[in-house]
Amino acid sequence: MSHTDDPLAPPPVEAHAVLLEARGIRKSFGDTEVLSGIDFDLRRGEVVVLIGPSGSGKTTVLRSLNGLEIPDAGTIAVDGGPTIDFALPVRKADRFALRDRSAMVFQHHNLFPHKTVLQNVIEGPIQVQKVPKAQAVEQALALLERVGLAEKRDAYPHQLSGGQQQRVGIVRALALKPDLLLFDEPTSALDPELVGEVLKVLKELAEEGWTMVLVTHELAFARQAADLVLFLDHGAVVERGHPSQIFTAPREERTQRFLDRILRPLD
Repeated sequence: MSHTDDPLAPPPVEAHAVLLEARGIRKSFGDTEVLSGIDFDLRRGEVVVLIGPSGSGKTTVLRSLNGLEIPDAGTIAVDGGPTIDFALPVRKADRFALRDRSAMVFQHHNLFPHKTVLQNVIEGPIQVQKVPKAQAVEQALALLERVGLAEKRDAYPHQLSGGQQQRVGIVRALALKPDLLLFDEPTSALDPELVGEVLKVLKELAEEGWTMVLVTHELAFARQAADLVLFLDHGAVVERGHPSQIFTAPREERTQRFLDRILRPLD
């Protein structure tokens, strides 16, 4: 089924071609350096998971890729777009170039409380991308059906469980048909019994070939779905590799200590 026929299918692109290159990304808040030179490539169809202790800079990396944060230095190059050099004044058009290619799913859903599920999903395509309303509604209903929420189309966010709200947040991101999906701890605010329904959707997206970068402590998900794991600490990428290597034979002591705390917290 083509991307046009299936609104949940990723954009049709050459698999494994480089979508984004980040080089030397630095960011400070006041006197606190939160990113100290982040380098990585993101290939189309890849799932990259960022792990690391709280305050290691993971969310700032995501927000930089989306243009929500402007780094102090470094470059980001997106396939088909300009190379943005953050040592120079960043134009509004540069920020929009990043946002046009990506969509972010936040920790706390960020749904419009006064809009129904359907209205939340169609807001972006209609207002930002100028998609005709009838087309936006048709695509939104298909997406809601695929994630098991078709019957909630007229519900308001306060009438949904946390897991349902987060699935709506994912659908809202998918409705924009981005090249890149960004997830900032998408399950951390959920009750434990609701985590599984969100992870199920994320696994399906990974299997269908969406390009994704996730910040998460769900290490079982990272083992199963990630193509690349980056371990961040103190604003730097300390170690990178396939999950089979990172989780079974980490090379760096800091990575091992972190995994010991997460995987064996009671030892």
